[in-house]
Amino acid sequence: MQNKADDHKGEGLITQAGHQVVAFMDYMGGMALFFLDACRVFLSPPWFFRELVGQMFHLGVKSLPLVLVAAFALGMVLAMQSIKVLTWFGAANYIATLVAFAMVRELGPIIAGIMLAARGGAGMGAELGSMRVTRQIDALTVSAVNPMKFLVVTRILACILVLPLLAVFADLIGIIGGMIIGVTQGGMGAWSYYYLTIKFLTLKDVLPGIGKCLVFGAIVGTVSCYHGYHTEQGTFGVGQSTKASVVVSILLILVSNVFLTKLTLLIWP
Repeated sequence: MQNKADDHKGEGLITQAGHQVVAFMDYMGGMALFFLDACRVFLSPPWFFRELVGQMFHLGVKSLPLVLVAAFALGMVLAMQSIKVLTWFGAANYIATLVAFAMVRELGPIIAGIMLAARGGAGMGAELGSMRVTRQIDALTVSAVNPMKFLVVTRILACILVLPLLAVFADLIGIIGGMIIGVTQGGMGAWSYYYLTIKFLTLKDVLPGIGKCLVFGAIVGTVSCYHGYHTEQGTFGVGQSTKASVVVSILLILVSNVFLTKLTLLIWP
């Protein structure tokens, strides 16, 4: 009897795990189809350029202070943690090169994507969720305005366009933060730090980070709009959509970064 009970319990766990896998695949598939539908409607006019510019301002310009503060702090911490190890090998001067490579290749795009997801993603999820539960999206449809094109496409495209710019600012400010530590704690001159930063940094180090930002921007825009657009259960659903927009966006950014890093290393060794 005990063995039969254990067998049933094991089968129940396997069945539950299977249901979770199927639900996850259904969720990811729904989000992929949502993105493809946005791409499809984007190809035909009209294009709402004024709405696009407005979204770029709200998502990009208003997120810039957060990105700058986070990148500056990250650049300083990276330099402080690395300078001691480099000193052991008599290579403290190369803290400039290390910070530059780390910020341009990985940390700049990552921190810009996370900050955009934390601020812009939450805002998009809450805004579209509120519009859904108050039937404003239905009102757009009745007014012969395609809500997918007016609300979703403009936001996804704005995320894709502003995130590379945010990453560039994050790279520069992170490098400046590392320079402050290099000058004050590493005994380097500002000109020496600048020279060692640009000496080894090439275009093939910058382009992979910009390419990642395009993917991260698509992730943030798609996930946030998907959850907001399909909000249910009234105001409670708005809160759930806002939370899911941020959590899922950040998680997908971190996971996709693994595969994108491997891909960029294969393309630009």
